[in-house]
Amino acid sequence: MDFAIIAAGEGSRLVREGITTPKPLIKILGVPLIERLIRIFLRNGASSISMIVNEEMEEVQAFLKEMRLPVPFHLHVRSTHSSMHSFYELSRYLHNDRFCLTTVDTIFREAEFGGYIRAFHDSDKADGLMAVTNFVDDEKPLYVQTDRDMRILGFEDSPPKPPQKGGCEVGNKCTYVSGGIYCLKRSGIDVLEKAISEGMSRMRNYQRRLVAEGLYLKAYPFAKIIDVDHADDIDKAEDFMRQHNVIHP
Repeated sequence: MDFAIIAAGEGSRLVREGITTPKPLIKILGVPLIERLIRIFLRNGASSISMIVNEEMEEVQAFLKEMRLPVPFHLHVRSTHSSMHSFYELSRYLHNDRFCLTTVDTIFREAEFGGYIRAFHDSDKADGLMAVTNFVDDEKPLYVQTDRDMRILGFEDSPPKPPQKGGCEVGNKCTYVSGGIYCLKRSGIDVLEKAISEGMSRMRNYQRRLVAEGLYLKAYPFAKIIDVDHADDIDKAEDFMRQHNVIHP
């Protein structure tokens, strides 16, 4: 399966808080974010790995060019308008029927990620399996509404009213938050190309379009996914990894 990483953002919030290291090279327990993801992908059957960085990330480009991987590695350098446009740039390298895409700053338990990848391999019916979590620690979370079978019904900017806590009750709609990890089949790229041609932007709008186009998407719950967007997220990520003995290179 092809794996891809979006790392073309500027990390402006980190910069404002005094972090001068480019986000992909921020170390969690001594390991750069980008290296951690690449090693996890290799341990979970990656047949190729692709990554996009912006044109200003010369330090990141140099770091990646020094890496020697046992599978094809594609480094794409381009500044884009949004993560959806970064995904579009990476789509040229995604040749297999199934692929997994993630942002560079996701921190998760590798055991959960391995289960997620196996579940996607075993799913014949679903067009996509999206990582979700009940853990909300984001300024603008994208809420993922599911039914009791975990089929995704929609993506919303606001939580349901009244808020639902403690997971889902059988027979009720359930709401989670997007974890920024997406497993999709080729049909997802078909929708992406259509969305780009129509001038759509933002990853959350693309996800809404997947549902609108009738793709069968399912949610896969993770206990926790942390995004490293702020300086204090680095400490949160390291504490999380220590507490759960998260595997890293």
